[in-house]
Amino acid sequence: MQRSPAPHMDPHGQPDKMNEKDQMNEKDQRDVLHGRQVAAMFGRIAGWYDFLNHTLSLGLDIYWRWRLARAARPEPDGLALDLAAGTLDVSVALCRQYPGVRVAAVDFTLPMLERGQRKLTGGLERRILPVQGDGRQLPLPDESVSAATIAFGIRNIRPRLAAHREVLRALKPGGRFCILEFGTGRRKVWGGLYNFYLDKVLPGLGKLISGDRAAYRYLAETIREFPDERQLARELLDAGYARVFHVAMLSGIVYLHVAEKAGASDSASPLPPGPEAV
Repeated sequence: MQRSPAPHMDPHGQPDKMNEKDQMNEKDQRDVLHGRQVAAMFGRIAGWYDFLNHTLSLGLDIYWRWRLARAARPEPDGLALDLAAGTLDVSVALCRQYPGVRVAAVDFTLPMLERGQRKLTGGLERRILPVQGDGRQLPLPDESVSAATIAFGIRNIRPRLAAHREVLRALKPGGRFCILEFGTGRRKVWGGLYNFYLDKVLPGLGKLISGDRAAYRYLAETIREFPDERQLARELLDAGYARVFHVAMLSGIVYLHVAEKAGASDSASPLPPGPEAV
């Protein structure tokens, strides 16, 4: 019978707290390195990002982002957060659906934001503020935004719980955090056809068009590793959100998750209904 390794002890026979601290520091360092690697990767493909998104999704990503913006429901004339804003498609969609809203567009990768600034015309340059920043340490005061969105970006933030809590801090009471993300790639969709596309076709097409196979292999890997909709809902509830629900799109290949912060006059109430709620 195998025994678990004994914990490190200090000279007084107590568990070594410094060892736990060292392990935590090591994990923090891995998360920092991961963030830098992801930022560098997206920086390399920034010029191809929009074209590949539209091509690889057959244009459906435009509709998915529209649904995401629709679900956010920011206050009229208020401030919304678009986290992992990338090339600003969601920021633009928010402004078009809510004419009085201003958007703080935060992304860790500066070349993506620079690419997106080409879309800021016709007054959008006065309503969308691109800011390079970390989703775990937002450059925003407490309770300063009435809604927050993130499209295909929560997979790239480690630890996710830190981002969930940071968005919660910045949200006003009753505000929504809306997440657009792929479903877990571990579940078979369309008899495994989608999974074959994810594992074999996507990296090849990414390399053919952008010259960067590694970036699209990373995409496939993070989709496979991502929790399913129920696990993500539990994460959000654990982070402190009062209500969470999700809507499946395209047979569960993509999910829209909505997490609401408790309002000042909130009482225990049932979860919102399905697709009609967004």
